[in-house]
Parts: sequence; structure tokens; C-alpha cells
Amino acid sequence: MAVLEKIRINFGITISVIIALALLSFIIDPGTLESALNSMSSKYDVGQIAGKSISYTDFQADIDRFTTINELLGAGRDEETQKQIRNAAWQELLDKYMFVKNAREAGITVGEDEMLSLMSGEYVSPALAQNPVFMDENGLFSPERLKAFIQNVETDDSGQLRTYWNYVQNTVHNQQYYAKYGALFTASGSDNALQLAQAVQDGNTTADVDYVMAYFPMGQNDSTITVSDDEVRAYYKRHKSFFKQKANREIEYVVFEVVPSPADIAAASDAMTEAYDEFATTDNMRAFLVKNSERSLDNYWYKAGELAPVNSEIDAQIFAGNKLTQIVTAGNSFFAAREMADKMLPDSAFVKHILLQGDNAARTADSLVTVIKKGGNFSNLAAAYSVDQASAADGELGSLGWMTQTYMIQGFENIFDAKVNEPYVLNTQYGTHVVLVSQKTRPVAKKQVAILEKTALASKETFNEYYAQANTFATLAGGTVDGYRKALDSTKVYSHPATITEATSAYGAIDNAKEVTRWAFDSKAGKASNIITVDNNYFFVAALKEINKEGYTPVNKVAYQIYDRLYTEKMQEAAEKSVREKIAGAATLDEVADRLGVTIEHRDALSLGSTSVEPTLVGAVAAAREGELFGPVNGIMGTYVLRVAGKETGTFYSEADARNLATQKAQYLSQMILSVMQEYDNVKDNRERFF
Repeated sequence: MAVLEKIRINFGITISVIIALALLSFIIDPGTLESALNSMSSKYDVGQIAGKSISYTDFQADIDRFTTINELLGAGRDEETQKQIRNAAWQELLDKYMFVKNAREAGITVGEDEMLSLMSGEYVSPALAQNPVFMDENGLFSPERLKAFIQNVETDDSGQLRTYWNYVQNTVHNQQYYAKYGALFTASGSDNALQLAQAVQDGNTTADVDYVMAYFPMGQNDSTITVSDDEVRAYYKRHKSFFKQKANREIEYVVFEVVPSPADIAAASDAMTEAYDEFATTDNMRAFLVKNSERSLDNYWYKAGELAPVNSEIDAQIFAGNKLTQIVTAGNSFFAAREMADKMLPDSAFVKHILLQGDNAARTADSLVTVIKKGGNFSNLAAAYSVDQASAADGELGSLGWMTQTYMIQGFENIFDAKVNEPYVLNTQYGTHVVLVSQKTRPVAKKQVAILEKTALASKETFNEYYAQANTFATLAGGTVDGYRKALDSTKVYSHPATITEATSAYGAIDNAKEVTRWAFDSKAGKASNIITVDNNYFFVAALKEINKEGYTPVNKVAYQIYDRLYTEKMQEAAEKSVREKIAGAATLDEVADRLGVTIEHRDALSLGSTSVEPTLVGAVAAAREGELFGPVNGIMGTYVLRVAGKETGTFYSEADARNLATQKAQYLSQMILSVMQEYDNVKDNRERFF
């Protein structure tokens, strides 16, 4: 809401500016006026796709539409769902303004007859066939369900079903474009006949090779190797695309975390001690924990070790036979546990069921229990009577599979106490079940345990104390970077450096700190912030050192990286030259190893098609003649010299293998289609500015 309010305020200012510009348009160049207007409006754009600006208002309308669709499907409104909705809305815009356009330019079309076939023909689109809305009770696509849905669309006055149906049709349409474009891409990415023949030859050729490697010098600088500023600039100019950057801000920040004081911890300890006696004796544990503990009573049966994630000492005391533990302290938290029940129980049980519904369900269930006890085939009875025709965990109808306490149908909790192969009747929210437990794991000792937990929280006085510290720092900083540095010297608080983009929402382990990012992107370089409160538990004061616009990182900021790269290249060239000079005239690999002070290594049957060995070594083996020294050649870690003892050609690697590998490569490359398209169409995604 704060962002929306800010947009409203700024938009009011913008209107005034536009009016002023309209009056000036008589005396200034129209092109300059258009540029000014575009600059102002783009600040409130969610993004740009292939030259199409996506306004916040339009994007929010798309989000509202997808939210409606999600709610029709029963989804919630939690933050993760909202993030997925925003991604889906953005993807639809990418499809509309970028992907489908590019697919059409590649000669791909999806016509009306094709759409009709995809919606109702023999080969229905996966977008329909895999949609639960159009599935029958067996989980199969149902044309009848689809037809009934379309009829309901026509009579739905709310328009929600129409919204969903339009979404489904659009999904079918776009998926078909993706399928066709992917097939075209994969086909065009296949290796030609010569490439396949070479791949087969390499895959079938193996070599026994002896080699030595002289490692490159590490951690020391060679004064004879120099890299000039002109070389750095020349490299930057040749590889400028390597240094593209998103708009970012270089900041420093201090953070004051509100933590409980010793007095707060002592108060929590006293409260724990006061509650402990009642915890030990209460007959109404559930109500007691609701009132006094941060953990409610659960019905889980714990075995040894399973309480360790709560507290290892609590686990040790309970499973050492203590009915009531002592109070255990862990940081700012206090624990005690009490055994409520103990029993020998299995970890899992294999369960079968027949689900019955309707007025006669109970009577039918009793009859089926009798039939099963007399030897009736459970799977056949499930096929004849069960409403659930989809469960067949072991290949037999009616089998739900192995159930545990954490993988359990609600209402089936008593399966662990049930006798093996004795059917019984069970009622749940789904109906009446005839249940059969056919197997169980070995029973182990388990306990139901009540846990009393209290964690010390910062008091109002403690909160105010930390706020006062943050306020003192912010006051000393006085809103400037220079003041921020003086405040650091004065308070000795640790300052965190960070380079952030508009997407940054976490600072170290602190999440939900987007307000810090918004401040940085709305401020001018050289400014320091007032107190920025995050989660009512952290007080930030930030300083904006530098603003870096989208484009290319200046050469002076990447010079050290380029220097290191050029130095490494020159060092490796020098290392190869040194090896070449040292081994000049050597007749054997043993002599080479002796001169270099290294040992000989050996590889049997090294495939020339291998991808698990350094490419330099494989390439050298392919080029080397049998029995002759080859090298030196530089690899990743050092310089190689080798001798191929022998090469053999087999027939184990076929053309089909080579084609499969080529297809895998094409499929891998196809995953880059969207990212390449976005770069080509100059897609700008500014969503993080608003959400």
C-alpha cells in the first residue's frame, strides 16, 4: 500500500509537469518533449517487452485476473501463491508480445481447425487432458466434463467461469506454439552426417596414455610478467558485453537487532518455573499448553531421537525413562516435557480400503467385512463396490500403500493398532471405509509427549532502548554518507557493505527488508537514511555511496578482474614456454618427468568421446601419434606432456548413441530460448520495483 500511495502522490506531480510541458511545446523541439514524457512514464512501468510498455495498472489487472482463476481452483492468498501469480501474469505477457510473435516470424502458425482439434479431437492438448477440472472420478480426461463446463460458462452470470475458460484456451494456444517451436529448434539443432560420423569414430576410439602435468605456479606473482593499462582497456573494448550490469546501488548499512535483555530472559525463566509445577500435575494438558506454552499438545507418537529437533536434552531425558524432564535452557528458550502415554507401535502400515458412500454404506460395509473374513478377494470387491477406483499402490485396486504418521489420510490414525489381515469398518469425512491392514513394520517403543516451551521476548523497555541506539546513530549521520562515517567512528557499530538491485529483499539473514532497497533506489548518492524498521525487530540506517545505472560496468571498476585474467593467460604462456625449454631434447616420458620433477600418470582405455576428462587432455590424445611424445599443451591446472601407448577402435558406440547425445544437447540449448529472446527483444523486467 505504501508503494501505491507513493505512486498516487508522484502521479499527481507528474500531471502538473505534463500541463507545464504542454505550454512549453510551442517553443521546444517535439522530439525533446516526447523523450521527457517517455522518461517520466517509464518510471511507473512494470516492464517493457519488444517495445511494448507494460504499465503498473495493466499488470495489476492481469494479476487480479489470475487471482480470480486461482481462487476458482481453491488456491489461497499467501505470499508464495501471490508470487506465482505475478510470475504467471508476466509469462503470459512474454508469450503474447514476444514468444508467439517470434514463432510466427519463424513460419509457425496455430489455426482455428488446429485449435478445434486440440480442444475436442482425438489428441487433446495436455492443457486440457491434464487439467483436474476436466477429469472424471478415475482421474482421466472426460469430454463430458468439458462439455458440461462449457455449458456452465454460458449460464454463469458472474463471468468467472468465462475468465477461466479464456485462460484455458489461451494456454492451449500458447502451448502448441511452444511445442512446434521446440520441435523446430530441436530438429535444426541436430548434428549433420559428418558431425555424427566424427562422434561415432571418437566414441569408438580408446587410447592407453601416459602423461605428466607440471602445475601452474599458484599464489605468487612473477615480476617478469606485466599487464599494461592499454592491454586492460583493449580487453574491455573487445569483451564489453561481458560487463553488462543491471541497475544497482552500492550501499552500507548498520542494523540494530532487538534481542531480549538479561532482565527479559530472567522474566521468561521465572515464568517457566512458575508454570512448571502445574505442568507436572495438570489433568487438562491441552488447555494448559494453550494458555502457557508456545507449543500446543499434539497426538504424535515419538520414538527415540525424534524429539531432538525440539531439544536433544529433552529427547535424552524422556527416552531415558523420565516421565517428567527438568527445565532445560537453550539460548533464550526454556523447555520441559512430560510423557502422556507410551506404546509399542510400528512406523508404517500397508493399508487397503473400500470406500462406500450413500444411505446403505454402513450395511454394505458390514457385509463386505464378512465376505473378506471368509476369503473374499479384496481387490475384486474394491473393483465392484469402492467409490475410489484410483488407488492401486501395489498394482491391486483398493491399495492405499504404506502409511506413516506424517503420510496419513485424516481419520485413519488407528491403523497402527489394527490387527493384520482383519478387516474392519471406519468412518471418515469421505464416507464409510472397509479397511484392511495387510502388513506392518516391526513395533518400536513410542511416546506421546507434552512440551512446555517459553521463549524470552524483548520487553517494551528493551525495544525502546534499541530504538534509541538506532536514533542516536541516525542523528549523528545527519542524512549524509560523510555523517554516516563519522557516526561509525563515534559508535563503533559494524557497517555492512552491499551491492543491491531492485530485486534485493534480504540483507544477510534478515528477510522482508525491501523497504531498505526502495529507499536506496529513491535516494541520491551521498545520502544516509533515517531509521528503517523491518519486521518490528530490526532498525536499519543505510548510506547510499554510489548509483550504477543499467548498461556496462565502467572499465575502472572491472580493471582488477581483467588484469587477473590477462596475468593468468601470460603466466600460463610463460609456464608452457618454460616446460618446452626444460624438456628440449628429451627422448622419453621418463626423462621429461625427471626434468620437470613430477611423476608419470596413466589412463587405460580413455575414450576420445569422454566428457569426464579435461578436454585439453582428450584433444591432445586424439592428435598424438602412437609411441611419440606430444606436448607441451596447457590445460586448466597445468601443462601436459604425454605419450599414447596405443589406440583401439571398437563398435560399442553407435550412430543412435551419437544422435541421442546430439538431441540432449539440442534440448539443453532449447532451455535458453526464452532468455535469448528476451535479450533480443530488449525485455526489461521492473516488477521488483513494485512488489
